[in-house]
Amino acid sequence: MYKSKITGMGMYVPENEITNRDLTALMDTSHEWILERTGIESRRHIKKGDGNTTATMGVKASRIAIERSGIDKNDIDLILFATLSPDYYFPGSGVIVQKELDIPTCPAMDIRNQCSGFIYALSTADQFIKTGMYKNILIIGSENHSGGLDMTTRGRGVSVIFGDGAGAVVLSRSSSEETGILSTHLHSEGKYAEELSLIGPSTRRWVPEIMAANDAEDTSYYPYMNGQLVFKNAVVRFSEVIMEGLQENQMTPDQIDMLIPHQANLRISQFIQKKFGLTDDQVYNNIMRYGNTTAGSIPIAMTEAWEAGKIKSGDLVVLAAFGSGFTWGSALIRW
Repeated sequence: MYKSKITGMGMYVPENEITNRDLTALMDTSHEWILERTGIESRRHIKKGDGNTTATMGVKASRIAIERSGIDKNDIDLILFATLSPDYYFPGSGVIVQKELDIPTCPAMDIRNQCSGFIYALSTADQFIKTGMYKNILIIGSENHSGGLDMTTRGRGVSVIFGDGAGAVVLSRSSSEETGILSTHLHSEGKYAEELSLIGPSTRRWVPEIMAANDAEDTSYYPYMNGQLVFKNAVVRFSEVIMEGLQENQMTPDQIDMLIPHQANLRISQFIQKKFGLTDDQVYNNIMRYGNTTAGSIPIAMTEAWEAGKIKSGDLVVLAAFGSGFTWGSALIRW
C-alpha cells in the first residue's frame, strides 16, 4: 500500500478587510462584544466587482500549491473541492477550477461537509492514493460567505463570525515510510443536522414557491446556528477525534508539534489547547484575522503556519475540525 504526502500548499483571501468596527455601522454590535465571544478582530469579504468567487479563489490558491509541489498541472489526476458555497447550484466548483486551470480530462468531485469539508476531502484523497488509483490530487477548501449573510442586528450572532477565502494542497504518492499522512478519522451525528444549517435554498422550496412568497421576514435563507449547542459538542468531539488519532498511532498529546484546528471560534481552540496541555507555539490560530472560512480554514492556516516556519520536517502535525452535520474529523501527519 502506498503513502500520501502533502507536496504543495497555497492560500488566497480577498483584499477587502472588514473589521469589527466596520460592522458596527451595519448592526448593533461592538468590537469588544465580538472579540470576547469569538476572538475575531477582522475578516475578509469579497467586494462586488473584484472578480472573486468561491471557484476563482480556489484557482488562485491552487496555482500556488501546484507551483510549490513541483509537478505540472497536467499531472493532477483528481480534483476534490470542499465548500458549502459553490458558485452554482450545479455544476460543482471542482469542474470550474479544472476549466480555469486548463487541466485535461480527470475526475472532479465536490465535497459538501462544511467545516469538516477539508478533512473529509483529505481523507478521501489519502484513500485514493493508498490504493494506487491516483498519484497527484488537488484538494481545495474555499468559501464565499459574505454574499449570503444577514448583515443586520437580527443576524449578528452568525454573521460576525464568517469570512471568505481559499486554501489548497497537492497530495502526492510518496515512497517514504517515515513521512506523510499517518491516519485520518471521520465521524458524523445526523440528529443535529439542523442545529447549524441553511435551509432556504433547497429543492424543498423550489423557484416558483420562493418567488410567490417574497417574504422579507423569511430568515430561512440565512445561516442558522444554535451557538451554545455547537460549542458544547465541538469541545467534546474535537478532544475525542484528536485522541482517536493519537491512540491509533500509539502517540500521546505531548508528541504533537503543531495542532491546526478548524478556525470556528478562538474560545474552542483555547479550550482544546488547555485540555491537551499545549503551548501557544504548538497551536496555530488565525481566526483573529480571517474569521471562520469553513472548508478553507484549515488549508489557509496550514499554509500560513508553514510559510512562517512553524511546521518543519519531521514534525507531528494534527488537523481537526467540527461543524455542521454535525460532522467532525482529524488527520495526523508526519511532515
